[in-house]
Amino acid sequence: MNIEISEVANLPSRFGDFNVKAFKQGAKEHLVIAAKELAEVPIVRVHSECLTGDAIGSLKCDCRDQLEYGLKMANETGGMVIYLRQEGRDIGLLNKINAYALQDKGFNTVEANHQLGFAADERTYEVVTFILNHYNINKIKLLTNNPDKINSISGVEIVERIPIIMEPNMHNSAYLNVKRDEMGHMLPKD
Repeated sequence: MNIEISEVANLPSRFGDFNVKAFKQGAKEHLVIAAKELAEVPIVRVHSECLTGDAIGSLKCDCRDQLEYGLKMANETGGMVIYLRQEGRDIGLLNKINAYALQDKGFNTVEANHQLGFAADERTYEVVTFILNHYNINKIKLLTNNPDKINSISGVEIVERIPIIMEPNMHNSAYLNVKRDEMGHMLPKD
């Protein structure tokens, strides 16, 4: 894997005082936000970019809530957030907005992606193994509901899966049900 790695920089934030490092994989620039002192078996949140949720606070998803929870956990437990540049389940921002428009017409998130010619989820996670190896991490506690993340991380022992359950709202409850029922995410029933 041909990946360019940045230097380490300090990143004080409202969630804690972190070290930050970038990993450039082709056109994608991923980010690792890590506690100053990593635990022996750190809690790791693998988070895919969601501009509408993470930055703007969209209520159509639970992304921002998950990101903020992951950052708080990283700070409190000596963990890290691996922020992957895979906008819109890796269909890009333009197609994500087109998928939103289809959702406005009654398609669910999976159906909208299919209408645009994409799989339900185009993301991959090979770079996560590369990043964890870079940090000499061989055991983690993975903060996720997504079985694809669990199954895609190789060479690193996942000693525990920690659920990341956010309170649904009137705008994202149907979306969360589709994630559970059609995409296999480990989420509770309403």
